[in-house]
Amino acid sequence: MATSKAATGRPRDPDIDAAVLASARSLLASHGYEAMSVVAVADAAGTTRQAIYRRWATKADLATAAIASLSQADQRPDTDDPFADLVLELGAYYQGVTRPNGISMVGSMLQEATDPDLKALFRERIIEPRRERLRHILQRSVDAGLLDAGADIDYAVAACTGTFYALHLTGKPIPKTWAKRTAALVWRSCGGGIPTEQAK
Repeated sequence: MATSKAATGRPRDPDIDAAVLASARSLLASHGYEAMSVVAVADAAGTTRQAIYRRWATKADLATAAIASLSQADQRPDTDDPFADLVLELGAYYQGVTRPNGISMVGSMLQEATDPDLKALFRERIIEPRRERLRHILQRSVDAGLLDAGADIDYAVAACTGTFYALHLTGKPIPKTWAKRTAALVWRSCGGGIPTEQAK
């Protein structure tokens, strides 16, 4: 499986990195993964194909790095309120997939993903980090006695994002209250009580 190349020689220019990732996201949204080319990304970013390949080994490497970069800024330290942390984590997910072309970009990649490397990188960089953050919040809550010791954390994690796609398939807009309502649903299903100020 290809992975992003480590920097060698001169330091990488973060402006080029940002321009390439933004151009890749734009082309993924407008053309889909199969039609996106490294040459087109280079042209849109105002750089060269060689500069891109010095940073990302393959198109799959570049495409998944582009989508993963959207959620890297979402990561935040734990607070003393795990339920609020869960709401914030789901809120960041909501913002990511509801931004212009967000869900269509991810959906087209998954639909077209016949390359094993692409599937593996997508799971490694996009799906698993989010799942791990959700799992950490819920397990921390179990350890603190806020949720039942026997709570099914794996299913709770799946339910966190699963409700979004279930609602999306209805064709109706996802409510802006989705993050808090989903957090409350999962929290209660794991035996937790919602703080009064958070239940509003």
